[in-house]
Amino acid sequence: MNKFRAAIFDIDGVLEFRGEVCAGAIETMATLKDRGVILRFLTNSTLKSRAVCAQKLRQAGFRLSSEAVITASYATAIYLKELEPKSCWIMLDGTGLDEFKGFTQDTENPEYIVVGDNRSQFSFEYLNKAVRVLRRGAKLIGMQPELVDTSVGEVELNVGVWVQLLENASEVKAVYVGKPYPYAFELTLSTIPVHQSEVIMVGDQVSTDIKGAQNVGMKSILLKTGEFQTRDLESDVKPDFVFDSIRDVLQVF
Repeated sequence: MNKFRAAIFDIDGVLEFRGEVCAGAIETMATLKDRGVILRFLTNSTLKSRAVCAQKLRQAGFRLSSEAVITASYATAIYLKELEPKSCWIMLDGTGLDEFKGFTQDTENPEYIVVGDNRSQFSFEYLNKAVRVLRRGAKLIGMQPELVDTSVGEVELNVGVWVQLLENASEVKAVYVGKPYPYAFELTLSTIPVHQSEVIMVGDQVSTDIKGAQNVGMKSILLKTGEFQTRDLESDVKPDFVFDSIRDVLQVF
């Protein structure tokens, strides 16, 4: 079995789920850290900034720095900086909005519309305005493509629903940043000082974690925790390892 020197862990469904720390997660992260394994944490969450996300994990008992965490909002902000936009309409709620402080916000004639989880702001009038702006020439960026989320309990609409709605209504194709798209993975890998072949992705969802890892040529572990469902094993996308518990990942390090 391969011995990896670094790992990228999903957060929701792997380290914690529905407000509770997953069994064995804190101890496993501590053991890996003590073994010298480089750890990164990649989440499609847009509502939390990387600093707040890391702080909440530390309060739960995990040992990690803010720099080890990559949220979809943080990754999108880095992507946007590379584009050097004249102006943006950032559709986002929560502390994730802190990642975009350096950008010129313009809801009337932005160069880019950037869609995250904007919760109750997604009103009829708000979305109509966005469609008109896109039809006038604005470009569209989706922080992540997931359609629904069950990590808090009941099914909730997720960012991808709103991005797809705007894509379909405006006929403007979006660029996506978060999992399973390559940018978030490539950004995370760029912070890890070992060869990509020595890094493995650990997640609970085939559609984002495992598919995304394969999109960039990474090995992956699927955990039967969080949002995992048995039918995931029938997917054409196959993880390299399938484990029942986060404790089992220690076998590959």
